[in-house]
Amino acid sequence: MPTSTRVSGIVNVTFTLALWKLNKSSLISRTCELSTKAVHHCLRQLTLFTDEPKYFGKWAAAASTGSASAIPNLTVNVHQAARILDEKTMSATLSAQPTSANEVLSQPPRSLFRDAWRRLFNSWNGRVGLLIILVTLALAILAPIVNPYDPSTDSNLAESRFPPSLDHPFGTDRLGRDLLQRIVHGTRISLTIGFVVVLFTSTTGTVLGLIAGYFGKGFDTAIMRVMDVLLAFPSILLAIAIVAVRGPGVFNTILAVAIVGVPGYARVVRSMVLSLRERDYVDAARMIGVSDSRIMFLHILPNSLSPIIVQMTLGVGGAILFAAALGFLGLGVQPPAPEWGAMISDGIPFLRQSPHLVFFPGMAIMLTVLGFNLLGDGLRDALDPQLRD
Repeated sequence: MPTSTRVSGIVNVTFTLALWKLNKSSLISRTCELSTKAVHHCLRQLTLFTDEPKYFGKWAAAASTGSASAIPNLTVNVHQAARILDEKTMSATLSAQPTSANEVLSQPPRSLFRDAWRRLFNSWNGRVGLLIILVTLALAILAPIVNPYDPSTDSNLAESRFPPSLDHPFGTDRLGRDLLQRIVHGTRISLTIGFVVVLFTSTTGTVLGLIAGYFGKGFDTAIMRVMDVLLAFPSILLAIAIVAVRGPGVFNTILAVAIVGVPGYARVVRSMVLSLRERDYVDAARMIGVSDSRIMFLHILPNSLSPIIVQMTLGVGGAILFAAALGFLGLGVQPPAPEWGAMISDGIPFLRQSPHLVFFPGMAIMLTVLGFNLLGDGLRDALDPQLRD
């Protein structure tokens, strides 16, 4: 019998006794009528648990008659059963604990990031997102080694716009180039843009956010007003304007997407610094003469890493989408490089006759961005200290 059921039995018996002690005959008779079977059951369970069968006859008689003379003995016996119950429950609890202090001290310490990795792998979003990203990274790394590809010499007009087949699983484009080969090799371009953009935006935005949040006053006003101006423009229009001024290409695409992403990191880091700079450990570091730069980068920044990591993971997917959008408009990576957005743009005129020219590059973008978004959602839950066991 579970302990909770036995305890509830004691509570039921005690409650019934309290009702019996009231000098109201109608309430007593109604309580005895409705509760006699329940009291019998509770008393029997208590008797079985405490191994004191000799008490059951007295308890049952008192419960059935509800006589005033039986109440004192019944109360004493119930308290005896409760005391025995407490002793046996405590003994079972202590026997389940480590038998020595050495066993407790020998257990490895648990850190936030160790628990975070465990929760990430236990999360469906984290597992699926991590699997998609690992497959994408493997394609980007191994494709140039296993199957070298030169897009400038790849052309076969005799196989223009062939549908998917065994020879060409994803079909061919308007120049007869194998779509599967171009999509696989385009993975390297998209991931390179995504990782470089996130590295630049996270570094720049984190430094600006630290300065604005820690020093405040003029620094905060100047930095955050610039961020507000950047946020006032639609992100894609700002990126288009930057590329239009500087010209298309890989470097200018990275620069445009990176500038658009800096305000997000700056605002996240600033909000974290504003809450952390008033903590006791920061005040203690100031009192012993620690420099401001050391406080920012060694005391405040490590405690702000969780939202930054999540933002970086989601930022990779966003950077890939922006790069694909610029490539689709002809302002990003230029042909004949196998960039996914440019491939979709190349297939738009033949969408009805050859939908595979748009479908497969679009699926590549969707799956890659989905993988980073799922991983970001999993990391958000895994790094939340409130969910720590």
